[in-house]
Parts: sequence; structure tokens; C-alpha cells
Amino acid sequence: MPTRKPISYKDAGVNIDEANRAVGFIKVAARRTFTRGVMSDIGSFGAGFRLSGWKRPVLISSADGVGTKLKIAFLANKHDTVGQCLVNHCVNDIAVQGAKPLYFLDYFAVGKLDADIAGAVVGGLGKACEENGCALIGGETAEMPGMYSAGEYDLAGFITGCVEQSKLLTGAKIAPGDLLLGLPSTGLHTNGYSLARKLLFDVAGYNAKTFLPETDCTVAEQLLKVHRSYLKPIQRLMKENLLLGAAHITGGGITDNTPRILPTGIAVEIKLGSWPILPVFELLRRLGNVPDDDYRRTFNLGIGMILVVPEKKATKAKKALDRMKEPWHEIGQAIRQPRGKKERVLYK
Repeated sequence: MPTRKPISYKDAGVNIDEANRAVGFIKVAARRTFTRGVMSDIGSFGAGFRLSGWKRPVLISSADGVGTKLKIAFLANKHDTVGQCLVNHCVNDIAVQGAKPLYFLDYFAVGKLDADIAGAVVGGLGKACEENGCALIGGETAEMPGMYSAGEYDLAGFITGCVEQSKLLTGAKIAPGDLLLGLPSTGLHTNGYSLARKLLFDVAGYNAKTFLPETDCTVAEQLLKVHRSYLKPIQRLMKENLLLGAAHITGGGITDNTPRILPTGIAVEIKLGSWPILPVFELLRRLGNVPDDDYRRTFNLGIGMILVVPEKKATKAKKALDRMKEPWHEIGQAIRQPRGKKERVLYK
């Protein structure tokens, strides 16, 4: 029987040396984020985190992905922002419940590993974790030949935060007359990209480098703008007892996300024209003649976070945001749910 040529793991498409090089980049990015609670280094089988200084802590967790925004990163060969988007999205999802982020773990999966790309992605994760006071304590880098097209990868993450039980932000006390303050988004954030790509690339025939006069930047620059974090304004208003509830405006837009924090019997009136809709959204609407309902449920329209503040403390809340140099728009108010109406968000 003839001697067969030895077949290695690398021959099957998995490069352990490249993986080790990527781990080197990851360790550098992660260690910069370590806080006092971190108990283990990158590379352990499991990551340890010590809770201290809390009386009745409630852990709040969330998991999410970047979605088809990644397709834009592939087209532009720019990979340093998607990690920031992922962390900030997850931070916002727990911040609306009053939690401060403790630690974050990522999942990076690719068909063929490129350590430089992995390093750029994780560098973005690390940057956002530092900015949010959150430790990047672990994750998984998976090289899986045949699972992904050449040059593509998937990215997801898991976050855990903590809040004192007495400080949980639930929206349960929202009442008629309370005001809705909208905080601006930077763009699409991480939602609506499937429709945006169809309109920009298939309908309009643009490419990643096409300059958009409406936005004063290229398609790629516009679509890769970082999904921002709203942790600081939320924590500031909580500290001053000025916040009743907060809604992260992600998939579903204002229409589907605001009701998630409203108590039974309460709806909201949103005043159209009370904030500037970003030019990119108007462009997308024009390209596809997008119906109003789809428009409002697919895109954030320039509002990335809604803060519900007590009617009697609204002036204080606005001044607190002003001191932070945090722009805001008064976009509506809470009302009693109209009889016979199923809608919880009414546009006026």
C-alpha cells in the first residue's frame, strides 16, 4: 500500500499559528479593559469576575450581534468599528434597565482566519469596553472552513451588568404627562441594514465608495458610523433621580421599542417634526418610496434612545443633559391608552 502524504489541520483549512497570532492581539486589547473585578487572564477555560461593594445586586445580561452591517465592513475592508458597535449596542440594552456594565465576551467566527482583521475587530471591542468601563474578559475565536464565504466573518457578544435592586429601571411609574426626551443617533446604528443595502446597492446602483452629497460622505463611511453608547446620560439622570424609563431604539424603531417600557394603560404621543431626521434616512425613504409604517419600524430616524422623565422634573432633566453637552429633543409625552386603540405609540 503506497505511503500517503501526511495531512495536517492546516491542510483542512485551520491555521493554529495564525490563531495564536490573533490571540496575541486579543490579549493586548483585552488587558487594557481589565477592571478590579477581573480574576482571570485571557486564555482560561472560563472567565472569573468578582462582585464587591453591592448590597442587593441584580445582574442584567444581554446578547446580540452586528447583523448585516458586517457586509459593509467586508466591502470597505474596514473592521475597526463593528466591534465598537457591538459593545455599545449591548451596553445600551442593559443600561435601559439601570445596569452598569461589568464584563463582555465576544464570539468571532470566520472561514479562514486573518489575524490582522481579527485584531482590528477585537481592537474595536476593546476600545468600546474601555469607554464604557467594561472588562473584555473572554470570548471565542472560531475558524470554520466552509462555513463562511471568503473574507467574511460573524460577530456576536454577551454582556453582564449590575444594578442595585432598589434602582432597577422598569418604567412602572410612567404616567400621563411625563415627557419623552430623544437622544440623537449617529445613523443606522446596527439596524435596518438589509433594507438599506437593497436600496443603496440594488435600487440606486451605488457602491461602497459612492459619495453621497446628502450626507457629505461615502456610502461606506455613512453606514459604518459607530452605534453610540448612551450609558453616561442614563446614569447621570438616574443619579439625580430624574429618570422613569429608557428605551433603546433598535430593530422596530420608535414604534416597537417604546412600548416595551410602558405600564399597562399607558401609551405615548410622538410629535412628528420635533427632531431633525438624519439625511441618510430621508435618502433611503426617497430611493425606495418606503411606506410610513416600514420607515418608522425599520429605522431609528435619528433617535437612538428615548428617556422618559417626570413632568415636574423635566426642566431639571434637560439642564442635567445640557451640563453634559448631551443634545436632546422633546419628542412627545405619555398619555392614557385611548379606548379602542391597540397602538401604544401614536404619531401626531
